[in-house]
Amino acid sequence: MSVGHTTVTTPRPVLWCEDGVDCGIRDLLSRLGDKWSVLAVVELAQGVRRFRELQRALTGISQRMLTLTVRRLERDGLVSRTVHPTVPPQVEYELTALGHSLTHLVRAMVDWSYDHHDAIVDSRAAWDEANPGSEIR
Repeated sequence: MSVGHTTVTTPRPVLWCEDGVDCGIRDLLSRLGDKWSVLAVVELAQGVRRFRELQRALTGISQRMLTLTVRRLERDGLVSRTVHPTVPPQVEYELTALGHSLTHLVRAMVDWSYDHHDAIVDSRAAWDEANPGSEIR
């Protein structure tokens, strides 16, 4: 590169908008980067769920983690929360129109993981065998 050459000649990665700023992909990845958000979206794509139904469907999630997960999804506009005035209060969650628009992407990830699961398991086993004692798991 010459002294006067100061511009980057490689194309921008797909993650960036035309003006070079982050177009929200980091926000999306921070939300969908945790397993509980994706699994909650998958479950809510099936229809309205009460809190306990959602908790039973998401095996292994704690009550606190589920509360945080649905609050974050609600804050992002992906989930709506309805409280029915009963004793005790009945709370239901469902995907909003914005949340439903995300389901085709989540479905594509589910399909991809199903199609490639065996290859990933085999690759991990081969890597672990070639790298005994590694701490990556």
